[in-house]
Amino acid sequence: MNYFIFIIQSSIKDLLRSKMRTFLTSLGILIGVASVVLLLSFGLGLKAYIKGQFDSLGTNLVFVIPGQVFGNSGGFQGMRSAVQFDERDLVSLRKLRDALFIIPVFTKSIKVEGNAKTDYATLYSTTDEIFPARNLEIEYGRLFDKPEVDKRTRVIVVGPKVIEKMYDNPILALNKSLRIEGQTFKIIGILKSKGGGGFGGPDFDKFIYMPLKTGYAFNTDKKIATFLIKAPDNKPFILFKAEVKSQMMKRYKEDEITVADSAEFITTISSIFSILNSVLVAIGAVSLIVGGIGIMNIMYVSVTERIREIGIRRALGATEKDILYQFLSESVILSLLGGIMGLGISFIVVTFVQQFFPAYVDLMSSIIALGTSSFIGIFFGVFPARKAAALSPIDAIRYE
Repeated sequence: MNYFIFIIQSSIKDLLRSKMRTFLTSLGILIGVASVVLLLSFGLGLKAYIKGQFDSLGTNLVFVIPGQVFGNSGGFQGMRSAVQFDERDLVSLRKLRDALFIIPVFTKSIKVEGNAKTDYATLYSTTDEIFPARNLEIEYGRLFDKPEVDKRTRVIVVGPKVIEKMYDNPILALNKSLRIEGQTFKIIGILKSKGGGGFGGPDFDKFIYMPLKTGYAFNTDKKIATFLIKAPDNKPFILFKAEVKSQMMKRYKEDEITVADSAEFITTISSIFSILNSVLVAIGAVSLIVGGIGIMNIMYVSVTERIREIGIRRALGATEKDILYQFLSESVILSLLGGIMGLGISFIVVTFVQQFFPAYVDLMSSIIALGTSSFIGIFFGVFPARKAAALSPIDAIRYE
């Protein structure tokens, strides 16, 4: 043990002779480790973000969507179907006695005007059941109810971002009018922030909720884009989902619709990002290889510069193994130095990013990063180390 401690101490002293060259040599490893760790951290954060978005929609939800959303391989293939749901489907689904909620939804991007200002939002034309099903809570005012849905009352409940741009104080917007595509509706409630909007996803705070039949003003065909169905807690979810599909199969073919739950979407999205993340990590790993080659080159230069020193050490009794371990330990220390600095930078960046996005560095990523940097130091350091160890002591002392 004392032998290896001596070798490491000696290597550190040799590296400290040229601090700038030591740092620059480790830079390639630093960049590579930081790239890989950050990409893995963002990948983990993205999975957590996606799961959080679906969790915010509510639990035990079954989605009924036109077309085949998932391909045979499990990825997304798009909704290729001429099928459009309507009130007949709503009547059919209401025959499911165990369903807690059966919520029809029509969505549309809209232009809104209020308080002499203009913005763009997403119309969510649906029933009053959407609020408990998706855990939506009111901040100011109230939610619309079933009688208002049945009577086509021209009222709306809006997300906080819709109001922020138009009113300095959200309370001032209550009971005021908001023009949607030229038609006037009364603001009766403002929701608590739900978040979203990252990575191209929906910004739930820019949704405007309107009674389903009131929304026929923008949906003259009375079509329904999708159904959200809340499963009961006292029944196996898989069994309930199968019942929903069976009910829809009475009117449609299997390839014309998708009956899915949030777990399927999360799994599919996660698999896509896992593949993408693997590609990005592979690209980041190139920096590690380049860094390793840089270490090998510098160590070869170091061997050339220290030939006389090697000869003197051999003359004083150092063996080939001593010289081999000396240069190999220098190479490993250079790699570890780069790995530790890269890991440190990653922690700093992730800590900053966590204010906006749930990225995090897990223990396994850190271990892999340091292990990889150590392996690179050994792999690329062994060649110049063997060259140094193989030098003849007499020739090395005579070297000019």
